[in-house]
Amino acid sequence: MQIDWQALGTVLGVTLAVTIGLVGVFTLGIVGLAKRESADGAAASGGTAALTRTGAYACFALCAAAVAYGIFLIVA
Repeated sequence: MQIDWQALGTVLGVTLAVTIGLVGVFTLGIVGLAKRESADGAAASGGTAALTRTGAYACFALCAAAVAYGIFLIVA
């Protein structure tokens, strides 16, 4: 039995990078929603709150797309 260590290392590297990236994007979405709530309490301008909310939803949509793509790769 031969193990292709280079391929295994490549898979490990890509997995770590994508995992860290997705966690970071999801965290940005949570922070965006938290800032929106604090901005709403401080009576911030409507444009800033809308932009923050849109950015947070975009982060969550990116995470959902990555999960859907992963499921597609497993099924296909």
